[in-house]
Amino acid sequence: MEASSREALAVVRERLDELSRGSDGRALLSLSDELFAVARLLEGQLSLRRALSDPSGKPEDRAALAQRLFASRLSDAALDLVETVARQRWSRPVDLVEAVTTLAIEAALDASAARGELDDVEDELFRFGRIVGANRELQRILSDPAAAEGKAALLDRLLDGRVSPVTEQLLRNVLTDPRVGDAERAIEHLSEMASRRRGRYVARVTSAVALAPAQEQRLTDVLGRLYGRTIGLQVTVDPSVLGGLIVQVGDEVVDGSIAHRLEAARRRLAG
Repeated sequence: MEASSREALAVVRERLDELSRGSDGRALLSLSDELFAVARLLEGQLSLRRALSDPSGKPEDRAALAQRLFASRLSDAALDLVETVARQRWSRPVDLVEAVTTLAIEAALDASAARGELDDVEDELFRFGRIVGANRELQRILSDPAAAEGKAALLDRLLDGRVSPVTEQLLRNVLTDPRVGDAERAIEHLSEMASRRRGRYVARVTSAVALAPAQEQRLTDVLGRLYGRTIGLQVTVDPSVLGGLIVQVGDEVVDGSIAHRLEAARRRLAG
């Protein structure tokens, strides 16, 4: 997003925070579901996106249009948020889709916090992301933007009764979105949002063997000092790294694995 859209998103996030205070998990999960539905509608209706983000119109006129379109279809809280979105100045019409989707995700995470399940949701998202990353065919299907109906049925089989309602709602809505692209990366993004909601940033660690609790604590302390923030670890065991660790924090990757060192040595010898 460009600067104006980032500023607009900050405003609507603040409004979501105001509306979420004191709400219970059920109401917040319902709000999330409504917002995902609005995002899908905006995704499919270019003319509507343009009308609700038209910079030549007055903010109150755009909000009034949203009110006329959605008043009979949305709860008061969802309508309030959509009107707030319409009042803002967006760099591009498509940014409305991203903004409403972000609000839907954050409302679901608010629901998980209200239900006391935020830790579980973060863990379930991480584990499902590992499952998808390890299965090439599953990754292909869930990344296919044209297979929304088939993906919904597949997710029913994979998730039903195995994860919390919040995790299921997030995965279903995000992975059936035609803009999903890379499914594994989309799930990682959800997991990162859940971690930030807990006040943490995530370090994704790949190790040849499971780390002992004391090793995890030392690594957490070192990374916390290095990045100046609270770091949570998500550890994946992969024997192919042979030894050492691969650590990813955001877009930064430190590959200290033996496999990486051997490959680097092989390239030097070949050169």
